[in-house]
Amino acid sequence: MANEEVKLYGMTLSPFVLRVEWALKLKHIEYEYVNEDLKNKSPQLLHYNPVHKQVPVLVHNGKPICESTLILEYIDDVWKTSCPLLPSDPHEKAVARFWAKFAEEKCLHSSFDVISNAGEELQKAVEELQQNLKTLEGYLQGKKFFGGDIIGLVDIVAGWIPCWLPMIEELVGVTIVDEEHLPLIKAWMHDILELDVVKKTMPPLDKTAAHMKAIRENVLAAKST
Repeated sequence: MANEEVKLYGMTLSPFVLRVEWALKLKHIEYEYVNEDLKNKSPQLLHYNPVHKQVPVLVHNGKPICESTLILEYIDDVWKTSCPLLPSDPHEKAVARFWAKFAEEKCLHSSFDVISNAGEELQKAVEELQQNLKTLEGYLQGKKFFGGDIIGLVDIVAGWIPCWLPMIEELVGVTIVDEEHLPLIKAWMHDILELDVVKKTMPPLDKTAAHMKAIRENVLAAKST
């Protein structure tokens, strides 16, 4: 599409922003990246997202779209010519949306519980995350990616798993995904990390790990007071 103005307001360590970057790059959409300091948010970010005041925000020809999963679907609706993120069949599309929501509401949220707990509560959180990943794994049966031979919406929404979960495991000292209990998820994680679009956009691992460690320490300290 000619004469398109696309801006992405984001920050380097956000998995939600990374989702949008993957979609834009997979569809070969040129865009301007605006890196936000979330401790000193720009007037533009506050203007484009006055409700949540968070990233990511995609601005397309002056019109903002907020919330990463909504942005992904918007991108897929507008730029249809390459790398579809959702199936064309209405039922398959609804199923993909279901699993994307499951990955977001169950897997991602239970990973926050892992980061936020210690001792017995940590073990409970790990078991819950493993069970959620086992459920998600069922949608991967017979496929390389959730999207089939190429990645789709569910792969992108769940893309934090191969990128962030190994750091979570190291941070809390517990193995969450292994070949014995989650073989399909383990293989999928490897395949995602081999994609060029992932390799080229991975945030600095040392800074990401330090950021996650700081979050964990702050949450545990708050719980102990």
